[in-house]
Amino acid sequence: MNHENSQPLRRFLVLDTSTACLALAVMENDRVLHALKASGERNHSVHLLPLTKKVLQEAGIAMSELDGIAVGVGPGSYTGTRIAVTGAKTLAWASNIPISGISSIHALAWSGLETGLAKLTSVDEKLRWIVPMIDARRGQAYTALFTTQGQKQPLRMKDDGIRLMQQWLEELELLLEQTPQEEQPDEIWFVGEPNQHIELLEQPRLLMDGKIHIIPCDMEGAPVGRLGADTLMQGNYDDLHTLVPNYTQLAEAEKLLHKP
Repeated sequence: MNHENSQPLRRFLVLDTSTACLALAVMENDRVLHALKASGERNHSVHLLPLTKKVLQEAGIAMSELDGIAVGVGPGSYTGTRIAVTGAKTLAWASNIPISGISSIHALAWSGLETGLAKLTSVDEKLRWIVPMIDARRGQAYTALFTTQGQKQPLRMKDDGIRLMQQWLEELELLLEQTPQEEQPDEIWFVGEPNQHIELLEQPRLLMDGKIHIIPCDMEGAPVGRLGADTLMQGNYDDLHTLVPNYTQLAEAEKLLHKP
């Protein structure tokens, strides 16, 4: 993103707890002032507020100086996503600042891109499809499809959703067949939690074979922050009272509750 020198500085807090990693960032416009991640999905509710205070302190920013908050709304961990959205809404309400929900899957795609690029010996401008994955059990994953070239922010091609991986791979194979030669990706990166479905991804029959790269990665604070700051700077705010997590599907407890 390019910004004019005259643009006023705006500071944002961005957070996500949709995966096993709690990711936080404090942004000044599109610049990361400080970012961190902490593992331990079962303890997100315990660590969210202390780590929020820590990341703000290390960025040298007080809550009263924030101009907005962005939060990953999922899909992902049912409990984790709920913790993040509830915490962000509470902070936004207390500080009377705008809030925006961002796609956790989009943030994971960007995390995976940066993780993969960091392993390269040199920067390239390859066209890539990025397939972020959060395991959803029973052969399913929370996933979507993005495209990017070089280091650019991944752009959405397919919506977030919970998908059976076998069917999803067949859909991607068909999409690849239908893509004009000049738009064909050089590589396809499965990022996030692809190892949970490694047997499917390694099937040699796939047309994608030879292009596939498996890149396990955590949710990282910096890309979460960039995505959130981009959303807030565009003025894409959500209503504080109606912002809810994107659960995609009912939690098991709710399914049992609604069973006839």
